[in-house]
Amino acid sequence: MDFSVPTLMSGLVIGGLGLFLFLFGKRAARPVLLGIGLAMCVYPYFIPNLLVVWGLTAVLLVPAWVYRHG
Repeated sequence: MDFSVPTLMSGLVIGGLGLFLFLFGKRAARPVLLGIGLAMCVYPYFIPNLLVVWGLTAVLLVPAWVYRHG
């Protein structure tokens, strides 16, 4: 596994966003946001490719935004 600074910082940023979504989904009783937040807290540490991590983050944030504002 690659432990470079950009990979670790990306994991920290994406994990922080995931924690926010997880807590918001838990407080608002929205299981979709809860699940997306939980996934965002975990997957950055298991995918070594930085572009794939940010691409998956974008793919997960779109439904979260649509669910929140829709």
